[in-house]
This record gives sequence, C-alpha cells and structure tokens, in this order.
Amino acid sequence: MADGPEKARPRVVILGAGFAGLTAAKKLAGGPADVTLIDRQNYHLFQPLLYQVATATLSPADIAVPIRSILRGESNIEVLLDRVTEVNREERRVKLSSGKEVAYDWLIVATGARHAYFGHDEWEEAAPGLKEIDEATEIRRRILLAFERAEMEADPEKRKALMTFVVVGGGPTGVEMAGAIAELAKKALAADFRHIDPSGARVVLIEAGPRILTAFPEKLAEAARKGLERMGVDVELERPVTLCDRGGIDTEKGRIEARTIVWAAGVEASPAAEWLGVESDKAGRIPVGECLTLKDDDRIFIAGDIASLRWKDDMNVPGIAPAAKQMGAYAAKAIRTRLAGGTPPPFRYRHNGNLATVGRKLAVIDFGWLHLKGRFAWFVWGFVHIFFLIGFRNRLFVILRWLWAYFTFRRGVRLITGPVDIA
Repeated sequence: MADGPEKARPRVVILGAGFAGLTAAKKLAGGPADVTLIDRQNYHLFQPLLYQVATATLSPADIAVPIRSILRGESNIEVLLDRVTEVNREERRVKLSSGKEVAYDWLIVATGARHAYFGHDEWEEAAPGLKEIDEATEIRRRILLAFERAEMEADPEKRKALMTFVVVGGGPTGVEMAGAIAELAKKALAADFRHIDPSGARVVLIEAGPRILTAFPEKLAEAARKGLERMGVDVELERPVTLCDRGGIDTEKGRIEARTIVWAAGVEASPAAEWLGVESDKAGRIPVGECLTLKDDDRIFIAGDIASLRWKDDMNVPGIAPAAKQMGAYAAKAIRTRLAGGTPPPFRYRHNGNLATVGRKLAVIDFGWLHLKGRFAWFVWGFVHIFFLIGFRNRLFVILRWLWAYFTFRRGVRLITGPVDIA
C-alpha cells in the first residue's frame, strides 16, 4: 500500500533578529517546526556596545555578526533579508516589501524599538539616536569632524561651539555616551592637535528629570553623577529640551550652542501594532497576556522591546537585552510545548540587575541584593558584556581593543567616514 502525502511541518515565522528573535530561533533549532527568520539587516547587533562604536573604541564588526553565519548549521531555519509591510492575521500570512508572502502557523514578533523624539521627529537630523550601526558611525563622524573643524577655526565662539558636545537623556545610554566622549576628548585626542586642546572640550549631559539613571537606586545614580563630573562632564538636571537644531539646543533654562548632539532620551516601538491591527501604548508597545501572546490570538507571540507586560507594582518588564532573551526563549519553549500537546506555564521575568558604565574605571551595578560601584564594578560590567557577545572572534577582538584603550588611552577606530564637510 502506498504511503499518503507527507504532512507539512508547522511553520514558525520570526520577525526581527535582535536579542529576542535570535534567541527564539536558536531555541527552535532542530525542533519539530520549520522556522523563517526575517530581518531588514543581515546581521545581529549587540546594541549595548554601540556607544563604543560611536566614540571610536570598537569597530562595527566587533559587535555585529551575520545572521546566516550564526544559524548556518540549523537545517530547519531559513533567513530572509526583507522588510515587513503587513500581517494578514486571518490568512496567517506575512507580507514583505519585496512582494513575497510567508505563511505561518505561529508568529513571533520581535522587531524591537527605535529612539523617540516625543512628537518632534524633525530633531533627528540634528540629534541622531543610537540604535543602529549607521547611526553610530554617523555620530563618530560628527564627533571626530568637530575636532578637525575646530583645529581650523579662528573664531573663538565658533570653536567653542564645535568643541561642545551635548548628550540628551540621562539613562544608561546617555551616561555611557557622555563618559565615553569625555574620555575620547580628554585622553585619546589630547596630544593629537596643534591649534586646539581637545581636553578643553565641554561635554554636557541633559536630563529632564531630577536625577540620572532612574532605574538604579539613588545612591548608585548619585555615584554615577559624581563620576561623570570628575571626568569633566556637566550634568544638567531638570532641563527639558524644547528645540534641537544643527547649531545647538534650546532648553527651559536657556540655549547651549553645540555642533554635535546625541539623542538618548527615549524609545518607541517599531510599527508592529499597525501591522497586526492592535492597540498599543503611548510608546507603541503591544500589551500581551501572561503567555506573551496577543489577547485575541494565541498563535502570535510578542517579545522584546515591543512587548508591554506588567512585571511588578506599576513597572513593565524593562526593555533590556536580558529581558528580550528571556522572552524569546519563552516563546520558543511555549511553541514546542504546544506542538507536543501541552500547555505552557505563564511567562515569569527574572530580573538579573541593571548595569551602566561611566568611564574606564567606574561602573554602577544593581543586582537588587547587591550594589556595586567603582573599578571592580567596571570589570564586572565588562565581563557581562563579553559573555553576552556572540562569537569567539568578537569576544577576543573586544577584549584586545579594551585592553589597548585601557593601558594606552588610545582609540583604534578613529575613522571619519562619509562626507567630510570641513567648511
């Protein structure tokens, strides 16, 4: 008797190859379903170290790995380089910008977030954010070019504006960025110019609230503020920004003339809520149930920065890499469980702590039960970031570059790419 037609394997489609999406894909590798991973970039990016690309410590290749090389040995996973334009939930199909449509039995949406300008998207040209490699290299270009232009500028006021750097936002990204710019100016570039003194550059960290690092205990946040000030960073609190342009920023307390501005003040989710036709919160995040699924569709999982889920009290699960990885792993495990006929338990977020570095000798770490600050915390911060980097080559290169910068005070990736508009 001839065998009947082979039953098609279930298909899981994953949108986004960030921490959540890539973790889900790896957890589904070799499983009972075929997986299609779709991303608009061909690489997985380790976003927590983007600021080190922007300040010439690391190369983009140190913190990014091609998705295909990560998943090359997984025969049940295919990777598509494309953009999502629509999700047809009735037909269970994802429409892509290339015109291709991909059918799914299960969908994991993990498309991440980008920087938010609170209704002033026109500010982005003057104050780029830091979410992608292109943005990091553009910020690096602006920082290094500012010093080159200052070297040639005879007007003292224009030179002062060129050597003023403003970082907007006092969260971990803003704190790390401000500290790194200060170190670049006062250490790495200090002896490289003949007509200017880079160590005299002014770095300003602007925060609208009453303190920086609001997710950290107040004592650690205060230690970070004092550390920044020892490095020469002006920390301006309770100073909301009212305007950004290529000449500087306006705040409720006056204007700061600056030719280089970095935006680190907020994030908003990708337009996934529009694709899915569901409600979202003010930041574009999608409310999910206890199993990370849409409340009216248990075959669609939402993971990472775009998910809105209560964690404790009035707090949502934070938009950090460990949380995204936990969500991605849970979604994959839940699908495996349901394919086997079981019922997955609710998602439970495990908070492992908050980390932020201020400079080459100072970091602050909140493990909840343990608070660390100072040089030892800096080494712990470095170990954690090296541990989470994907690929032996990346870990080795980052360690070598960090050691080089630590002992020599030099930055090895001081390249000005793109247009060099000296005039």
